[in-house]
Amino acid sequence: MSLGLLCPGQGDQSSGMFDILAGDARAQAILDIYALEIGDDPMRVAEDKLHANVVAQPLVCALQLATWAALRDNLPEPRGIAGYSVGELAAYGCAGALGPGEVIQLAKRRALEMDAATPGAGGLMAVRGLTLPAMRLLCGKFGVEIAIVNDFDRLVIGGPRAALAHCAEAATAAGAKVTPLNIAIPSHTSLMRPAVANFRAALEAAHWRAPSAPVMAGTSGAPVYGKAEAINVLSRQIAETVNWAACLDGLVEMGCTVMLELGPGAGLSRMARDRAPTIPARSVADFHSLDGVVTWVRRQLE
Repeated sequence: MSLGLLCPGQGDQSSGMFDILAGDARAQAILDIYALEIGDDPMRVAEDKLHANVVAQPLVCALQLATWAALRDNLPEPRGIAGYSVGELAAYGCAGALGPGEVIQLAKRRALEMDAATPGAGGLMAVRGLTLPAMRLLCGKFGVEIAIVNDFDRLVIGGPRAALAHCAEAATAAGAKVTPLNIAIPSHTSLMRPAVANFRAALEAAHWRAPSAPVMAGTSGAPVYGKAEAINVLSRQIAETVNWAACLDGLVEMGCTVMLELGPGAGLSRMARDRAPTIPARSVADFHSLDGVVTWVRRQLE
């Protein structure tokens, strides 16, 4: 029985997402690093700033690093780790390949580069109910792209706002459910290509160590063990489709029999249960205490 970790991207952050960590010295040490690197208390970020890209990306990474720091000593080493969008960067921090300060600074740099790449209005929309081939046809008609593959009929599309609106109208007419996401850039589309080289340079300048567990490549779901491939996939995924379904399949193939999502939110664990119904999957956000998380994981691993 082996543990798989899930690191979400931005979108579900809230002012109360740090509450479960209150009083834990290991988590507080990470939050202190965030305060030092960013110059702000992560637990006092104003609600109206939580979804700004340059705030959200380092904040989400800090939450995941702090949560894993609080849990790590009481849980077995993960067999594999998968991260969704910016969560893939946090995954390398949880694996010990990058220090927490570097992860937080890299997340901020990533956000700044992505913001600079698309000065015009853009975004993401979740589409449920149309298959990937059908959605690709619609995307081609309206000039938008598949940004994330969550399952065979659960997709995220990205592009300019006006084009997204037209594509959403057509998808809804074809029977899909379309949900705008609270993200103001077309992440994981070719519009992000101007951000790739600069972020790659920042990754290359970081101090890397051997990861304690493989991290699934966001674009393919294949396990990554070394620095060169980590830099390659982390930089490329900014402007390429994330295949989250393949990441979940990769964790299963690695032998993960229990999956724990580090938060914020519980979207990844829900998708994990849908894709692999026999594998228990929960989020830290489902619990009222860290002890409750540890008890549940240990019980599933017995």
